[in-house]
Amino acid sequence: MAAATEVEMGLERCAYARVGLLGNPSDVYNGKALSFTIADFSATVRLRPSPELLIQPHPHHDLVAFPSLPHLVSRLQSEGYYGGVRLLMAICKVFYNHCIQNNISLKAENFTLSYDTNIPRQAGLSGSSAIVCAALNCLLDFYDVRHLIKVELRPNLILDAEKELGIVAGLQDRVAQVYGGLVYMDFSKEQMDKLGHGIYRPLDVNLLPPLYLIYAENPSDSGKVHSTVRQRWLNGDEFIISCMKEVAQLALDGHRALLQKDYTQLARLMNRNFDLRSCDCREMFGDDVLGSVNIKMVEVARSVGVSSKFTGSGGAVVALCPDGEAQAELLHKACQEAGFVVQQIKVAPSVLSDEELTSLSIC
Repeated sequence: MAAATEVEMGLERCAYARVGLLGNPSDVYNGKALSFTIADFSATVRLRPSPELLIQPHPHHDLVAFPSLPHLVSRLQSEGYYGGVRLLMAICKVFYNHCIQNNISLKAENFTLSYDTNIPRQAGLSGSSAIVCAALNCLLDFYDVRHLIKVELRPNLILDAEKELGIVAGLQDRVAQVYGGLVYMDFSKEQMDKLGHGIYRPLDVNLLPPLYLIYAENPSDSGKVHSTVRQRWLNGDEFIISCMKEVAQLALDGHRALLQKDYTQLARLMNRNFDLRSCDCREMFGDDVLGSVNIKMVEVARSVGVSSKFTGSGGAVVALCPDGEAQAELLHKACQEAGFVVQQIKVAPSVLSDEELTSLSIC
């Protein structure tokens, strides 16, 4: 529970960017996933009591004043119509409706929500859901209902908020950001139908080897990746179903490899995850969807023997250097020459309280 003085002075909660290590995009298809959060990139939401309920626009991400009409058009062409205000409004609606439907009473007090983020836009790092997750944490503590909404169900609320806005996504990102740290997830249909959520297992972040993040200055649009594939899956396309089952198996195999610290196997699995998505199964996601810049990032990493795959739907790549620091130096040089940003990943720790972790073990 948030202290009364904290609520009175204002709350501040953050959620970290997410990297899909293995299994993506099978989370949308009753698959499995291994994901973790990055300490260097996060979204922060601030909530303070106020006479009226106010959603405060961000001075950069929700810009509505421009020097000229050409500047406005240029901005829309490069960044689209999207900002964080709509995300904050959506989670407020979903949170309120969930509380009403589950007889959770809320105090009659208003607030002002504002946000900030340093997560690169459209880079496959789940920047939008980080804003929603941080806002949900503010609402849980402002209304003192954290203990009444199960940890396992919070990712569903975040996803529901994004669905309100037409965002196509799965639960993987939201689970990783609600839990923080390293998480193994099982979204099998039996579990989803029985529990209303998957089975999520937090893991020790020290199981991970050194990993690197590669991203482009001109990211892709990650929102369109699942479009035709999901419909084919729903229609019972055997090819798509078979591919997704293999992608899901990679997450299960990766879970075992991490527990054994078998990083040679982990590197192989990461490469296979990407190959299934773009090479062996180009019929599943063609180059037009994956994007030439995104594919080039993987190709640059592999040119120096580094294992790599998308962190999400595109825009960024997670890389593992099987041969250690000397190979990492080659990776830095190759990325610099190709015009990509590369940095070693600092994994964020779990964000759950001891009480919440205990509740997971008895559910």
